[in-house]
Amino acid sequence: MVPVTRTTEAGEANGGSVSRAWRVLVGPPLRFRDLGKEQITPVEGLSALSLDALTSVAYGPEAILVVLAAAGAGALHLMLPITVAIVVLLVLLVFSYRQVIAAYPSGGGAYAVSRANLGTRASLVAAAALVVDYTLTVAVSIAAGVSALRSAFPALSPATLPLCLGILAVIMVLNLRGLGETARAFLLPTLVFIVGVLAIILVGLVHPLGLHEPGPGHSLVPAHGLEVVGVLLVLKAFSAGCSALTGVEAIANGVPLFKSPRVARAKRTELLLGVILAAMLLGLATLATRWHVAPRSGQTVLSQIMADAVGRHWAYFLVSVTITIVLALAANTSFGGLPVLASLLGRDGYLPHLFGLRGDRQVFTYGIVTLAVLAGVLLVAVDGSTQRLIPMFAIGVFTGFTLAQSGLVVHWRRTRPAHWGLRAAFNGLGALVTGAATVIFVVTKFAAGGWVVLVAVPAFIVVFVRIQRYYRAAGRALGLGAIPSKPRPGPITVVVAITGVNRLAELALSQALSVSHDVMALTVVPDEGVGASDRAAALRDEWTRWGPGVPIHILHTQYASVARPIVQFIDHLAEERQQTIMVLLPVVHPSRRRYAILHNHVDRVVAAALAGNDKVVVTRVTFSLDMDRCLEGANVPETSAAAAGPVGPPRGSCPEGSGAPGSA
Repeated sequence: MVPVTRTTEAGEANGGSVSRAWRVLVGPPLRFRDLGKEQITPVEGLSALSLDALTSVAYGPEAILVVLAAAGAGALHLMLPITVAIVVLLVLLVFSYRQVIAAYPSGGGAYAVSRANLGTRASLVAAAALVVDYTLTVAVSIAAGVSALRSAFPALSPATLPLCLGILAVIMVLNLRGLGETARAFLLPTLVFIVGVLAIILVGLVHPLGLHEPGPGHSLVPAHGLEVVGVLLVLKAFSAGCSALTGVEAIANGVPLFKSPRVARAKRTELLLGVILAAMLLGLATLATRWHVAPRSGQTVLSQIMADAVGRHWAYFLVSVTITIVLALAANTSFGGLPVLASLLGRDGYLPHLFGLRGDRQVFTYGIVTLAVLAGVLLVAVDGSTQRLIPMFAIGVFTGFTLAQSGLVVHWRRTRPAHWGLRAAFNGLGALVTGAATVIFVVTKFAAGGWVVLVAVPAFIVVFVRIQRYYRAAGRALGLGAIPSKPRPGPITVVVAITGVNRLAELALSQALSVSHDVMALTVVPDEGVGASDRAAALRDEWTRWGPGVPIHILHTQYASVARPIVQFIDHLAEERQQTIMVLLPVVHPSRRRYAILHNHVDRVVAAALAGNDKVVVTRVTFSLDMDRCLEGANVPETSAAAAGPVGPPRGSCPEGSGAPGSA
């Protein structure tokens, strides 16, 4: 649960040690005028919104080879032509999403395009698919990063899941600090990763340094192929390799996160992403084909290519550690995209409205925390295994690709800008290709885990529809959009729950009398226990001597809970008087948070029990205790600190208004 902290200095002072620790983690609150500091540039956009796509070179090429290896070593040469086909699809997607950025600069990507052009049902499919994909992106990125680390340092294998969850927690906290700060923190490892991988490809193409060095592990290619090289195998390898294209849409989803001019900067980032990713995919596929790289136990394909290119020396380990870092940080792509999407869904009533609320750091706190929780559950379910996650990957995002491209075709036909026919044809081709790819994914990945996505997407759609149905019903009940009747004042009875005669009761009754002249006090006395028969009489005598001018009702109970008789009394009173009943609950608030456990919290139980009664208004009055001053110099009689029973007002040097709590 995320701590909620006040933005004022007084609130900060009263927030306690938990609030102060939380503030150290996420940073001080940002003013609205400082929001520009958290917006990003195109280069920062690579680290904030593009790492998912860029780092997919660590598992996309390997996914292709794992499928081809089932047909034996003779099928591995298909790696390069399949990668070329994937790069062609990448080009289509990059130019398509540049158009999405220009047409829908408010963000939302496939959801925004589908909502505007294809209708509600299509937009909900796009939203559900994106939520599933964003969650998988976080899990796959972190798992792949830890896998790369294990390839370089095999001794870390037993700590796979703890490493995954630890990295997830760090990324969540960084994003709670703000996207701009996170992007700048991730910028250096991102640039080292891009330069390092491109340099390794260049060295490998020109003059490899470690080509004939023996590597750890053993080949996973069967001596005799288990599958026949055919169309189905090629399609399976293509669908597996398309996991390298996830994340291409994230920039279009996060356009509002860029500095002005947002559209130009976002389009520049999208193009930059496409060029770098295409160069890395083609370069790695060329080297893998030239060196006959095959899947090996305990080694990723990227690790093998790096070792062959530069040898297992300082450059290899430097890039390996960097790859681990950026793979883990690639989860940040989802943390930049899903909270924005969730805020749009919240605005449209398909998710709780709180997803549209910004925290003190001007980020969508609930979206960030929810994504981290979902990804954490998924990582635990698969024990941090990348290969168990890959079959579920890409189905959701390619569903979004198809809907976004189809929606753009409708958009161009409706708006008819210059050259709209050419644009519509381009997006129509993209829709056909990505739609065909989606069907291939469903068919080839269904048994291996793709069915999970096919179950999760409809489940999210059901949740969206039910939430909106609730909001519509609530809107009708509240009369939203209509002018209500004039407010009508009416009588109100105030019932004050007390525990005895003390300053807490004095404060509560004073507040009650300022609201209404019809005030009554209420307390509960158990019928059993030592001295139980005398407590009611003693309390009534004490009340008479005090004479507050308010009648007191003493309820007797045979149960341990004092909340039950209070609730029953209030329900009966509300039914009898047919008017609003205000229940005032006095609460002691000690100056130190650690003292809170020393007071009972009956107010929470009573308030929860009365929450569903529309004839009852529950409010609290806070009695502040300056315990530091009381403990230093107070000379309070021992009886005033009793935990139960009627006691008189404390006498001593404790400051005015900070008396002993009785049974508060």
